Amino acid sequence: MANDVVLKTEIPDLPVRRGKVRDIYELGDRLAIVATDRISTFDVVMPTGIPQKGKVLTQISVFWFEWLGDRVDHHLDALVTSADDLPESLRPYADVLRGRTIIVRKAEVMPVECVVRGYLAGSGWKSYQADGTVCGIKLPDGLRQCDMLPEPIFTPTTKAEAGHDEPLDFDQAAALCPEGVMATARDRSIEIYQAAAAYARDRGVIIADTKFEWGLADGKSLLVDEVLTPDSSRFWPADEYEPGRDQHAFDKQYVRNYTESLDWDKTPPGPELPPEVVANTTARYVEAYERLTSRRFEG
Repeated sequence: MANDVVLKTEIPDLPVRRGKVRDIYELGDRLAIVATDRISTFDVVMPTGIPQKGKVLTQISVFWFEWLGDRVDHHLDALVTSADDLPESLRPYADVLRGRTIIVRKAEVMPVECVVRGYLAGSGWKSYQADGTVCGIKLPDGLRQCDMLPEPIFTPTTKAEAGHDEPLDFDQAAALCPEGVMATARDRSIEIYQAAAAYARDRGVIIADTKFEWGLADGKSLLVDEVLTPDSSRFWPADEYEPGRDQHAFDKQYVRNYTESLDWDKTPPGPELPPEVVANTTARYVEAYERLTSRRFEG
């Protein structure tokens, strides 16, 4: 398995937008979305990359898009596995793009993160401790940290260009989108989460929560961006699950926990990650892929 780290891609003469992890290239009516090996915690991109991370994220997303099949419209056209999967302009860069790039249809992306929570963790747990609610939704008394909720809840947030996403109630989220779109996004997000969580649990992975993004193209709602990855979700090993405490995780919580142990104020620049943290993070991402897909990760 190659250990080269890709922190940034450079393709001349193509417009590009860079997120915390992804480099997105314009291809006319299509986009090339490249998942780099960057990792962020507390909205700060770390200077140290995680080998194979971008490939794991891309290939888990592709797995879920294929698993969803005809149940939902989505933006995926192809996973780039060779130069033949690329437009002519990108073929000289096939070695870098292979395994970490998808070609997708363009969509008008909704300005809302569609978060579904099945367990009481993270900011939801902090909110519940304060007033018994999560994003304004009243929950039963007496729940413990990381308890499974009676039913999944929909807790949308803003999509901040910088800084932290902010929670929205349903009406606030709906006001940011065309009429009726948010209700469909909510219902489909919960439906997909429930189906995927049941599938994952059978393979030893608890999906505690996740976020989806939706867009509109030709009047249809499309599932876009990454889907049910260790970056967009909390993944816990089912055989180690124990409510009442933090859980071991397959996602980047491991890196968050490391950075919280440091004297770092959670503003840029982020700290360098030591080799042990890097290696263990790669191993956790790969294990998540292999458990979920029942395939060996080949990079």
